[in-house]
Order: sequence, then C-alpha cells, then structure tokens
Amino acid sequence: MNELWSNVLSWTVTKDTWVIYVFVIVLVTLTTNFLQKRFLNKLHLRLLKTNNPWDDAFLLAAQKPLSWMIWLLGLILAVDVIQYENKAPIFELVEPMQYVGVILILTLFLLRLTRQVEAVFKRSEDEQGKNKYETATVEAVSKLLRASAIITGSLVALQTLGFSISGVLAFGGIGGVAIGFAAKDLLANFFGGLIIYLDRPFTIGDWIRSNDRNIEGTVENIGWRLTTIRTFDKRPLYVPNSIFSNIAVENPSRMSNRRIYETVGIRYDDAKRMPLIIDDVRKMLEQHSEIDNTQTLIVNFNQFAPSSLDFFIYTFTKTTEWVRFHQIKQDVLLKILEIVEHRGAEVAFPTSTIHLDTQNTEPML
Repeated sequence: MNELWSNVLSWTVTKDTWVIYVFVIVLVTLTTNFLQKRFLNKLHLRLLKTNNPWDDAFLLAAQKPLSWMIWLLGLILAVDVIQYENKAPIFELVEPMQYVGVILILTLFLLRLTRQVEAVFKRSEDEQGKNKYETATVEAVSKLLRASAIITGSLVALQTLGFSISGVLAFGGIGGVAIGFAAKDLLANFFGGLIIYLDRPFTIGDWIRSNDRNIEGTVENIGWRLTTIRTFDKRPLYVPNSIFSNIAVENPSRMSNRRIYETVGIRYDDAKRMPLIIDDVRKMLEQHSEIDNTQTLIVNFNQFAPSSLDFFIYTFTKTTEWVRFHQIKQDVLLKILEIVEHRGAEVAFPTSTIHLDTQNTEPML
C-alpha cells in the first residue's frame, strides 16, 4: 500500500464507511470491465476490416488478461480498505499474492499471444495460395515459447513468494538426474520429437514408410511423445518419437517424379519388327504430354526370354499424385499395345512347342 493511498484511507475511511468504499470499488470495477469489453469488441470489428493480422492477434490475446487485471486491481483496492479496518494476520499474505496475480496474468497474456501468433503464421499464404511456413515448425516454436513463458512465470512467482530460485534450480538439478533415469523413455521420445521438428524428415500430411518397423501411412500429428500415422486401411498408428532415431524413413511425398518401369515381350516370330516397335515406343514417350523428358528415358531390347523377346521401358511421369500416375501409366501401356499391333506383331505369352521326328517313325504292327 503506497503512502498516498494510505493517507486517503486514513482521512476518509471509518468504521461506518468502509463497507460503502468496498461497494463503490466493486461497482467501479464492474463498470470499468463492462466498458472495456464494449470498447474492445468495437475495436475488434474495426480491425477485422484491415489487412494487418497482427493487431487482431494482439487484441484477442489481451482481452481476457485485461479483464482479469481490472478485477485484480479492484480486488487489491477493496482488500486495502478492509485491511485498514481489520488487522487480521491473513492480510499479510495480500501483498505477495498481488504480485503473483500480476505475474500469472502476464504469463496468461504471453501464452494467448503465442497461440494467436501461431495461428497467424499458419494462415499465412504465398502468391500460389500455399502456406509460407511449415506447420510442424510453427507448432514446435510455439510450444517452446509457451513452455518458456510458463517456466519463467513459475520461477518469478516462487521468488516473489519468498522461495529461493537458486535452491529450486539446485533441487531441480539433483532431482533431474533421478527423474532422468526413471523416465528415460519419456525423455528419449521428447528429444526424438525435437529432432523431428529440427531435421524435418517429414511433416504433417506426408506419406512415410519404413521397412525396418513395418510403418506406412500419412502423418496426422507430431507430438512431443508420439507421432500419429493414419495407415492406408484408415487405422491410427501411434509411434514413439524415439523410434525414428533408429530406423530409416522413406518419404515418398517428397519425390520429384514417379517411375514407370515395365517389361513387354513379343513373339520370336516378330523378331524383325523389334527395332521398329522400339523406335515407335520411344517416340511415343518423348511426345507424351505427361512424361518428363528431362529425366532418364530408356526403351531397349532387353533379353531372350523362354517364350518371348523382351524390351523394357524406363521413364518418369511429371505428376507424383498416386491416382493420376496410374491413369498415365495405363495410357502408356495401352499405346504400347497399339504400336505392337500396328507393326503386325503380337504380345507373347508362355507357350510350348513340340517337334515330332516323322522320318524315323516305324509303322506299328
């Protein structure tokens, strides 16, 4: 209680008037809180019409903490009036609790502001309509900032209540060793999640797979302990983050092209037509609008198979979309069949030929 406020109380507060003072303080607090809510709501409607998202984020983060701060100040004034008339020992706790309340409200404001800033970054789009910032990275930084705000606020509050921060930190250091041994798997998963956020081998929405642990599916969430993967039969798969530090993970979502690698066989009777077929197939692939000619493109006679003469095609599509890729692959294979038929050849299939020696056969008696 500062000196000026103490003088005001000593001049005006009596045994008969302190209740009126408390009532007036509560009424003023209630009115002030109501007016600031009305003002902030109107201000928010105005700010929504602007293109700047940061003022909206700051205003939304400040609404509740500002209301709490108004009520805290009103409560402090009311308690001061009561304390002036009642010297109960419990009022000795009022002053440190005032500071703790302010610290908690500031911490709440920082937590809300962090969430609002995170939402702004997630909504940010480039000229192509894609997110400018990776969602997983934004969430990781936001979590770290919130954790820092909570830890800092807690330490300052403890210091305000009279606890020694150095003692708390020393106890935390000693206890941390014991907790580390008891919760090594939990810590391993935590640091595994941190490494995923830093190295970014995959993000939310990526299709990943690992033959080491029979993992395959779409990443739905990357937590600090678990990564949630939705398998292709729509079952959720929960993988501890520490697993990803010890296995090889393939990320097909980041492939630049999809490959078509097929072998086609024609009959031995059509051997003379093989060069023409290969040339036609190569020209067809080079002129195909969905084939990436900047990548490797091979069409060559490959081998003498037991029932066919085989040639193979090796090329890449422009798209990486799974469904679209199979449509393009189907179109390519159908055009190859047309080329084979156009050149008067046929696609081979397993056959057996039996040669009979008719010269040395003797008539049966």
